[in-house]
Amino acid sequence: MSQHITSVKGTNDILPEESPKWRYIENTIHKISEEYNYREVRTPVFEETQLFARGVGEYTDIVTKEMYTFLDKGENSLTLKPELTAPIIRSYIQHHYDQTYPLSKIYYLTPLFRQERPQAGRQRQFHQYGIEAIGSEYPETDVEVIAFAMDVYRRLGLTAEAGHLELRLNSIGDSACRPDYLEALRTELEPHRSDLCKTCQERFESNTLRLFDCKNESCQGILDAHAPKITDHLCDECHEHFGTVTELLDELEIPYMLDHKLVRGLDYYTRTTFEITSDLLGAQDALCGGGRYDKLVEELGGNSTPAVGFAAGIERLIMALESEGLFPDFTDSIDLFIVLVGDSVRNRAYKILQRLREQGVHCDMDFLRRSVKAQFREANRQNADYTIVLGENELEAGEATIKNMDTGEEQMVSFDGLGGFFKRNL
Repeated sequence: MSQHITSVKGTNDILPEESPKWRYIENTIHKISEEYNYREVRTPVFEETQLFARGVGEYTDIVTKEMYTFLDKGENSLTLKPELTAPIIRSYIQHHYDQTYPLSKIYYLTPLFRQERPQAGRQRQFHQYGIEAIGSEYPETDVEVIAFAMDVYRRLGLTAEAGHLELRLNSIGDSACRPDYLEALRTELEPHRSDLCKTCQERFESNTLRLFDCKNESCQGILDAHAPKITDHLCDECHEHFGTVTELLDELEIPYMLDHKLVRGLDYYTRTTFEITSDLLGAQDALCGGGRYDKLVEELGGNSTPAVGFAAGIERLIMALESEGLFPDFTDSIDLFIVLVGDSVRNRAYKILQRLREQGVHCDMDFLRRSVKAQFREANRQNADYTIVLGENELEAGEATIKNMDTGEEQMVSFDGLGGFFKRNL
């Protein structure tokens, strides 16, 4: 016997018993998006590689280490999308969203791909949802994006009040004030440069702000002791913007923690950055992250257009909900199972089955030609609310006995009246 093929490392099958959890989350996101007036966009699975190099940043881990990149038959370099903000902005520019909507409010649910070490809550194919608000420079848009993210978790049962969540908040300034801060940061850290890890030493000149993303405890200790706070170096406009963000969050009674080391891992962020973390997830505790990126549209060839958004992992959200038992009961059941007596009734029974399905009845019958006893076992396995037995006598009479599987109650119903019966009783 040849060896069977299994799924690729870092990918998972979403099995039939797991799918209801995904639909439950997805339906919640669709509903909230509609309430907040966000519209769904679906972009291709792969894009030109240059889109991510320009949009995400050529020195980021995503671009240098994690992307699935390949050449097509025309020798074009293509990449499976590792994140979705850059593709959304590419679509925004290409299809001229701004000509129809001064503020484009977009949401998405999509698989993404990064070639990193698989671990709990982090796979090579993973799934994200998120929103992008493109066209507003004002801080109330930042707050709407944060409120949207918090609302998703609240509707699903995760709350800050119960200790499930923590909103971490920062501002990283903009092109007017960040260069001065980066110079101050390098000046303060230069005496300790040789004590930083190899990756941080490589980033020291080319991408200094990314030092804050390092997971090395020694590097974090050096930053805690010597790095100046970026919020102490904001220009007046960035300071005012961030002040309004915090005021509005206070007004909405959304609790947050100021974290001056929160810079996010992508080059395109400006001003507001935020993360929502959960202690239900262990070491990989981020549920959601986002912020403002006012330069990305222009960087990708569009007009200068401010924007803000977030991305959130669905796998990690499922882990958090499972740990707290917050999913509803998804017991599979059907309305009706038709039990057949003899092969001669099969064709007529199948016609009745299809007509009931067309009327919205969730029903099934035996397709393995099993005994009557085995068919009743199958009806019980599928948690059927009702059964009917169809044999020659029932077909000749044009009616059958329908049995309530919970109470045992039985009654005669004509075949033409079955749809009405289920409309009244379900």
